[in-house]
Parts: sequence; C-alpha cells; structure tokens
Amino acid sequence: MRTTFLALNLLVLIALFGGACAPAGPSTRPGVDANTSQPGTPQKVLQIINRGEPPSLAAKPLAQGIGAISAAPARFFNAMLDVTDVREIGHPQLAEALPQLNTDTWRLNPDGTMQTRYRLKPNLTWHDGTPLHAEDFAFAHRVYKTPELGVATTPPIAQMEEVLAPDARTVVINWNRPFVDAGQLGPDFQALPRHILEEDYRRTDGGAFVNHPFWTTAYVGLGPYRVDRWEPGAFLAATAFDNYVLGRPRIDQISIRFINDAQTAMANVLAGEIHYVMALNFSTDQAVTLEQEFAKSGAGRVLYSATQRRLGFFQMRPEYQSPSALSNVNIRYAVAHGLDHKSRVDVVDAGKGAVAHAFTHFGVPWYAAVDRVVLKHDFDPRAAEALMTQNGWAKGQDGLFVNAAGERFTMEVEASAGGKNEQEATLYAASLRQTGFDAIQKTTPVAAATDSEYRSTRPGLSLRGAGSEFQIYIDSGIPGPENRWRGNNRAGWSNAEYNRLFAQLERTFPENERVALTAQIERIISVDRALTMNTWESEVWSVASDLLGIEPMGSPDAGGPETGVHLWQWRT
Repeated sequence: MRTTFLALNLLVLIALFGGACAPAGPSTRPGVDANTSQPGTPQKVLQIINRGEPPSLAAKPLAQGIGAISAAPARFFNAMLDVTDVREIGHPQLAEALPQLNTDTWRLNPDGTMQTRYRLKPNLTWHDGTPLHAEDFAFAHRVYKTPELGVATTPPIAQMEEVLAPDARTVVINWNRPFVDAGQLGPDFQALPRHILEEDYRRTDGGAFVNHPFWTTAYVGLGPYRVDRWEPGAFLAATAFDNYVLGRPRIDQISIRFINDAQTAMANVLAGEIHYVMALNFSTDQAVTLEQEFAKSGAGRVLYSATQRRLGFFQMRPEYQSPSALSNVNIRYAVAHGLDHKSRVDVVDAGKGAVAHAFTHFGVPWYAAVDRVVLKHDFDPRAAEALMTQNGWAKGQDGLFVNAAGERFTMEVEASAGGKNEQEATLYAASLRQTGFDAIQKTTPVAAATDSEYRSTRPGLSLRGAGSEFQIYIDSGIPGPENRWRGNNRAGWSNAEYNRLFAQLERTFPENERVALTAQIERIISVDRALTMNTWESEVWSVASDLLGIEPMGSPDAGGPETGVHLWQWRT
C-alpha cells in the first residue's frame, strides 16, 4: 500500500531533497551552466544494462505484461506531476506544489467525490520542443479511459471522472470517489503529447494505437533524457534534455543495452564496458561474486536493498485445495512454522535480504504499529508438531505426519521456473519435510507462468513475489471462470472483515487513522494465515567506481535510483 504521509515527511523532504531538486545554481563563470559540458570537453557515454528490451518507454504504458523490465528505463525519459524519491518521500516535479487536503488544491466533497488542482511550472516543453499544455493531461486521461486500450480499470484512471485544463498551466482532476493517493500520482498518470498522438487516436482502432511507434522507438517524453536512436534487440541511445524540469542532467549521453543473460552482463561489467546495471539483472549470489571482484580491482561497488516481497499463499477454495486439512487455520499455522525463512535469506539471497513478518515494509516510519499486532509464525518445528498433534496428526515411522486413517499430509509447494524460484521452492520443501510434512516440489514451466487459471488452481502452497496493494486480496480480486481468471487473489481468500476494513481504508484520509487501519488489516492477514509473509529479497545494482550520486531504494514503494539520474555525475 502506498500511503501519502505529506505532513509527517515535510521536514525530511526539505532536508533531503529540496536542495537537490532545485535548478542548478549560478556557475562560477558567467554564461556557463554548472551542469552543462563546455564545448571541446565531451563526456564519455554512460553505459547501462537493462534486463531485456522494454516494450514501451512510457511511465504508464498501454502494452501489457511489462512489469519491472521497463519500469527503470521509463524513469530516464519521463517526468510526472510528482515524483517519489528513494526514501519514499513525494516531491512536486512538473507541478509547482503537491495538492494539500482541505485546501483549494484538494477538496473532498460531502458525497465522496473530490477535486485536485495542479499548477504546472512555467516554460515546460516536450523533448521535441513543443510546449507542455495542461490539455496534454486531459488528452492522456481520455486515452487511458478508453476501455479497449486495457488500462481504464487501473488506478487512478478508474477513480478519475474527468481531467480539465482551464488554462495552459492548470490541471484539474475531478474524482468519482475518494482516492487517498490523489496527491501523489507518480508514474500512474502521465501527460501524453497531443501534437503527436491526437490525430492517430481519433483515426485508428485500439490495436493500432497500442502499437503506435510513439510508445517505443519514436518516444517523446518530458524526462531528463531524450531518445536519439533505438536499435531493436540491441540498445537505445539518448542525450541529456536541456529543458528538463529539474535541471539538465550532468551526464550528457547514455546508452541502455538490452541483455537478458546475467553471465553476459557480468562479463561486460568486469571488462569495464558497463558503468551501471539496473535491478533484476543479477541475483544476490552473482552480486556477491561481483563484489569480490570489485574488492580486488576497485572498479565498482554493488548496492543492495531488501525491498522485493516474497510470500506464499495457500489454496483456500475447497474445490481446488489439497490436502483439505489446509482449511483448518491451525494447520496453516503449523505449515507456516515449517518454513525456514532465515535459511532462505542466507542461501537464496546470500544473507542480503530479510525475514518478513508483514506486508508492510520494515523501513517505513510507522512499521512499529504493525509489528506490535501481527502474529508471527517463525520457523519452529516443535511448534508445528504440537499444532499438528492437537489437530489429529502424528508422525509416522518415516517422520512424516499422518492422520488417524493413515493418510499422509502431502502438499504441493509450487513456484515458477527459474534459478532462484526453484532454489527457493527446494529449500522450503526441504524444511517442511524436516518438520514432518510430505512436501512435493512443483515447478510451473515458463509457458504456464502467465496462465492465470493454472496458477490460481494450484492445490497447496504457492510461492511468489507480490505487489504492495492490499486491494489484491479483496473478494473482487479472486480469479475464476466468471471473470476469465483475472485477478491476483490466487489464493481465493475471502474475509469479510478484511473487505470492510479495506473499503474503510480507501475512504480514510487522516494519517494516524490510516496507520491504525493498516495495522488492523495486517493483523487479519496474520490471523487467517492464508498468506505467509516469507522474506524481503534484495534488489541489486552494479555501479562503476567513477559514477557518483546513486542510492538504492529504501522501501518497495519508493522510486528507484534512476529517479535522481539528473544528479548523477562522473568522479572528477
């Protein structure tokens, strides 16, 4: 859950980011910008690796299935009304200020509708030099609201009734319901260039518009870099945008290479050809190897951030559940006690991650309120055996649990194909068998990984990464034949009190009340234990020693290191 804590973070915002985001100060030499290379002193090109080719450079793309492959590259080419830094603090970017609740910039009406108002900074332009107009936001809303383009039901588009442009620099958003994150939209809502897209939007069908070259090779944005060249399957090259709203980037040129293979990426880094490797390229064990090499050569450093949520979910629908004993919450507690999360962190994540006890990340300022109330089911084989015994299961001669009828407690432990996923499943299956459960590892092949029906009907315990939205686990998120298996509540978990509290959370704006509701929601998750909070996996970045200004993100909802790319610079 992303929560807007503007009042709590105001002092931190000023101290940590206010100066950094201000336009560059006056140069020591008249007429020369401090962030612009002087003629005759060309800078080297910043060489970057991304895991694969992004299907789009848009911050909110129309193409489906993009995920993290494009999230980081998009930060180089886009600017939003607001931006969240690596500490999860929001700042105005294109806007002069963030909306403030109960002022003229953010009005909550008695019927639950709302209005937010932004004033754009002056003299903003697209990469091609065309002035940014507030109507570009209104046009973007019309595009994203078009049902056949596939994102009309995603937040915040679904909650937006209309977007108006009363003048060139004023953006007014009318909301059809309460939306607590309306003052911090980030990449979920971006402007689109009317001068490029409007005519084609009117003339073409949805499929053709989704495949418009604007979204990829002909992308025109508002961010710190503009695309110069895109070689499909190989790389894209970009140049610093002179009129970037936060100041011209200090590094003139970048090249983003598309490399899927971690070993190839590693070889390029060790050869000194790459300065920056984005997250999701290297596993932590590979990063440790790279770190050892850097210790010898001094050529770079590795950054870690335990921010990737890993959890498990039990199948809760009786028609798919096996064994049926999983319907007993005490049995689920026992299984949870059989999951060795500490070993998972040490072995799979090279000790760089952290054991998780809640959906909420331990790095947020108010985590203590959650930690105080959640039930914790740490690895404890004795506690697991006691619970199983109390509920009619005993260990047989082979050390595995059987019931009075002599039936073994056999349970599938499922994960997607892939080195770390399979390693994780192997480790958990082993710790469950050590505890007394007949755990059978099941690997979902790549071809079935996007088959929602297959993934939603696995009978036992499924392991996965997860987003931070509590909305995933309300009843409407349950996939099934009636909704063509759409939805991420693959456990089929339903809890009326959880649904009620989540609906209340969506209508609650005071920060202290939101924290209290979040703690209640987290407790319900831990009490029902349809979901197991497993670990925080570490993200990894590789950074050359002569590249300065890069920080890892501090929580899952924070912006990535690339949000501050305009401040990166070469060591002098």
